[in-house]
Amino acid sequence: MLITFKSKAYPNVLMYQEHAKRILDLLNKDPERGVITAAEAPKAVALLEHEIDESRKHQATDEVEQDVKAHAGDGEDADHEPIEVVSFSTRAYPLLEMLRAARDQGTDILWGV
Repeated sequence: MLITFKSKAYPNVLMYQEHAKRILDLLNKDPERGVITAAEAPKAVALLEHEIDESRKHQATDEVEQDVKAHAGDGEDADHEPIEVVSFSTRAYPLLEMLRAARDQGTDILWGV
């Protein structure tokens, strides 16, 4: 399921609910429907920037590669494309930019409405 974040300060941001949930949990917000007010935006930016910095310190290890190899088998489908892991910071970046714009322009961010 997709969540559409809306703000007058920035173009709409679409995220899968499973990816947005981590961010919304961090901000103590409901994934179904909610608002980040202009007053909350500075704290939300700081929290999300901190979480992104922490996630970069703990990048995915070779466990992902091991998991793919374990499930690949030795059949003709054993040659897979290179593994491309999408990091938390990459997924969070559009919403972070929206939060920054909302903070700077004093507008709210809404979703689920």
